[in-house]
Amino acid sequence: MESDQSWESLSASYSGSKDIERKHVSEGNNRVTVSMVSLDSILPDDVLEKIFSFLPIASVIRAASVCKVWYHIIHSMRFIWANKLPQKPWYFMFTFNEAAAGYAYDPVLRKWYNIDLPCIEKSNWFVSSSNGLVCFMDNDTRSRIFVCNPIIRDWKRILEPPGVVFPDYSSLAISVDRSSHRYTIVVIKSKQVPDDFSQWDFSIHTYNSESESWESSINTVLSGWRGGDESVICNGVLYCLIHSTGVVGNADLRHRLMMYDISATTPHVSSMQVTIPVPCSLTCGRLINLKERLVMVGGIAKYDKPDIIKGIGIWELDAGEWVEVARVPHRFFQGFGELDDVFASSGTEDLIFIQSYGATALLVFDMSQKQWKWSAKCPVTKRFPLQLFTGFCFEPRLEMVS
Repeated sequence: MESDQSWESLSASYSGSKDIERKHVSEGNNRVTVSMVSLDSILPDDVLEKIFSFLPIASVIRAASVCKVWYHIIHSMRFIWANKLPQKPWYFMFTFNEAAAGYAYDPVLRKWYNIDLPCIEKSNWFVSSSNGLVCFMDNDTRSRIFVCNPIIRDWKRILEPPGVVFPDYSSLAISVDRSSHRYTIVVIKSKQVPDDFSQWDFSIHTYNSESESWESSINTVLSGWRGGDESVICNGVLYCLIHSTGVVGNADLRHRLMMYDISATTPHVSSMQVTIPVPCSLTCGRLINLKERLVMVGGIAKYDKPDIIKGIGIWELDAGEWVEVARVPHRFFQGFGELDDVFASSGTEDLIFIQSYGATALLVFDMSQKQWKWSAKCPVTKRFPLQLFTGFCFEPRLEMVS
């Protein structure tokens, strides 16, 4: 098992010195003076900046703790970090049922770090991430929303969204523009119409960071369908999974994909399309933005028992059609042990993480190489039968601020 390392030890303030230090060493009868020269006194700042730009984030944080010069170089490299290639995503695993404590996994160095997330209070909060920023929404009132950068611990509370109070179902999505740093947050709310289980109020609310305001773009009633807790934004289009309120045994009607163009200048209900069924009977579905491509990880249900999972598949939406990318091989599927019918899954760039709610085992799939592998073992073990684990991924970046 990898040794447990705390993020605080990586982000400590500088502890070295840039001064030249001279030591006297005796070699027989001769006394030799050895000069200990720091690297920054040899290399110019621009060369150091270039070197730092190629390092993994965790190594950069360590470098910032070496001396004052390195610290200031790293924390003043806003232009270089803004143009740095996307980082491999980290996966944060909540390790307690209630508290928001947990560990973050770095797939580059294959290490887990014990970090404290700002803002979030409980592990059951809604989470969405994009280009280095993470958005949290509380699961009680569904009105407390925060945006933060977990690496530099910068955070901001967002105005409360409009719409119905205490919805039955909600979902959260954020999209961040890497160049301008502006971001869009979408909250979807769904609440049953009184005394009519088949009718559900459905609303979409959009927040713009530039204007710091909300707009309620959609307010409608869905018949036979309701919103869920899964949504994502790809290329200005909002995708969300909706659930059938009809006959539960009819697996073909359990889920469908709704699309809505949030970049439309004149939003209207007609902009929504409820026309794409899921590729097969699913126990659950997780929507993921991989390089602005919509990918879904779904639990494949048994034909005669749609509530029982028999496998996990990955599909990509291409021109309105689902294309199967991969299925979790049987040996990995068994490796989860007791896998629930629903599970956690998220990703960014080329990596997809899949985690059972009942264990700390974390499976990683590389979309570009079509390769499966387990993460390094998490330093936390299950303490009692009902202990649950979940998580989310985010791209570690230093320059993104809320």
